[in-house]
Amino acid sequence: MLRHAEPQEGTAIQELAPLDRGVRAWTFCACGFVVEMMVWGFLFSYGIFQDYYTHHPPFNTSSQVSIAAVGTVGLGIQYGEVLFLSVLFRRYPDYMRTAMWCALVLYFLCLLGSSFATKVWQLILLQGVGLGFSGGFMYLPVMILLPQWFSERRGLAGGIIFAGTGVGGFVFPFLLNALLNNVGLRWTLRIWAFMTCVSTGIAFYGVRPRLPVPKYYAGQRRPLAPRMEYFKSPLFLSFSLTCLIQGLSYFPVSLYIASFTQTVATPLTATVVLSLFNSAGVVGQVILGYLTDRFAYPWVMLLSSVGSALAAFFLWGFAGGPALIYPFAIIFGALSGGFSSVWPNAAVDCAGRTPENADITYAGTAMFKGVSAVIGPIVSGILLEAGKSSTLGHGYGRAGYGAVEIFVGSCALATGLGSIVVAATRQRVAS
Repeated sequence: MLRHAEPQEGTAIQELAPLDRGVRAWTFCACGFVVEMMVWGFLFSYGIFQDYYTHHPPFNTSSQVSIAAVGTVGLGIQYGEVLFLSVLFRRYPDYMRTAMWCALVLYFLCLLGSSFATKVWQLILLQGVGLGFSGGFMYLPVMILLPQWFSERRGLAGGIIFAGTGVGGFVFPFLLNALLNNVGLRWTLRIWAFMTCVSTGIAFYGVRPRLPVPKYYAGQRRPLAPRMEYFKSPLFLSFSLTCLIQGLSYFPVSLYIASFTQTVATPLTATVVLSLFNSAGVVGQVILGYLTDRFAYPWVMLLSSVGSALAAFFLWGFAGGPALIYPFAIIFGALSGGFSSVWPNAAVDCAGRTPENADITYAGTAMFKGVSAVIGPIVSGILLEAGKSSTLGHGYGRAGYGAVEIFVGSCALATGLGSIVVAATRQRVAS
């Protein structure tokens, strides 16, 4: 889907590595998996840190909203910068690998620096802004180079790479929880900084272009950025706004599910629940992606959103222990976490007669998702503080999470309505 730059006239001809097969292609796939796992898997494991910051000094005196902002800012920036980076690397493909290495250095310094933080605003700046900004530069080249290495097996290769997020989201909470309990916050962040630097640095050696990188000289014209008329189309706007609403439902759960579980169960249960939630998203992406290839994607969106709403209203709403938390984490994690599997087909639709620019519409939708990554958890944090550990009655909304559960379920229902609008808009465009 992502278009690569064509070799310029005068570029030296060299034998290309095989497409869809061979050691170099699958090495790229494996290394992309590692980058995806270290960048996104760590971000989606922030719930472990949020729970730690909430209950341990020096951050436990800060508000839920400010602590949640550390994770939401990182997610928001990493989603939001995709469009900017897509345009940047199209115009300056010869600087992409340099940017990856510089971003890794910045990522390491921010993670290391956050181990010395004593105020929440310092965490927001380092663990939020710093990791989010540098993480985008680290992982987006994998998405840009994927079409160079895979064509017929692009879906398989992409699925393997994207699975890195789920694997990291499943394994990292256990590792982080063990480190926090044994060596404390400071050394956990320092150890993780070195682990990320080493593993991602090694993986970068396999994230290489298959095609020759164009060389540009002073005064030579570089590729122009694609036109942005897609962003005015009713189909793009309806789909992207629906994704924004869906994010308002998803991100509060991803950040608060561990904290909620610890209030009604044990810390170990909270870690297991977060891991199940993240790994269920991988299964959901595979299943919903399969359905998207066989049915119109708006109806897959509707299935995902209605199922997520029912899980939020009934399973999470009445949860008072592991008996309902476990099925909620699995069902909501699969249906809501797998929602993004409809993006590739929708991006091609939004690009209209120029499907080669689907990466731009994909990146535009990611910006909307980035907005929801910031707004959703902040609104939920405000609702949670207003709840003050109360219940709504009849065992609903324990530990003050009732308003949050209703907010999450309502946004999921609104996503279902948005899916119907997308279906109608798509039908109108087709006719």
